[in-house]
Amino acid sequence: MDIKQARKNVIEQQIRPWGGLNVRANQALAEIPREKFVPEEYQKLVFADIEIPLNGVDKMLSPKIEGRILDCLNLQGNEEILEVGTGSGYLTSVLAKLSKSVQSIEIEKELYESAKASIKKLKLKNVELINDDFICSNFQEEEFDAIVISSALTSIDEDLKKLLKVGGSLFVVVGSKNHMHATIVSRSSKIDWQTKSLFETRLEFMKGHEPVEQFSF
Repeated sequence: MDIKQARKNVIEQQIRPWGGLNVRANQALAEIPREKFVPEEYQKLVFADIEIPLNGVDKMLSPKIEGRILDCLNLQGNEEILEVGTGSGYLTSVLAKLSKSVQSIEIEKELYESAKASIKKLKLKNVELINDDFICSNFQEEEFDAIVISSALTSIDEDLKKLLKVGGSLFVVVGSKNHMHATIVSRSSKIDWQTKSLFETRLEFMKGHEPVEQFSF
């Protein structure tokens, strides 16, 4: 496989046609070696338009979703980013390439260790990985230019929106098991946020934030 050509094909055939038109973001996607973050048994699918399994539950985001996330955030290079759900560490690395710094939190110890090792090999110095559950109050003394939630939520809490700096943006997939949509939240002032639905998609719910089952009798 010609790896460089395969990366280029992903951008031209999957990401750009689906709305991922940000040239700077696409360059970062091309430069970070996705194959270094994919489990050995899935190497033949490294550039496929699928969510690649990392373990029994967690998966890598598909290339076209990654492209859309980066497109809507429109990172300029000076942003401080919070990522919730490190996963493989691939998107974390791309975000680091495009920004000033990235704090990324991952609840699963095994994924955290694997991502840490992969990112270390790339010699990225502006990434801080945290092995913990995501709780907004743990970050209440901080604000971020961009926040990426790589799993779904049933709703967007006010405490989460307050982690944004004025002018900052939050990407998250919101909804129910049967109907989810990618959403961008922008903070325009200390007291004002704008929410825009981008496209329909589906992700697994954030661990510990799954919807409560409703029973009828």
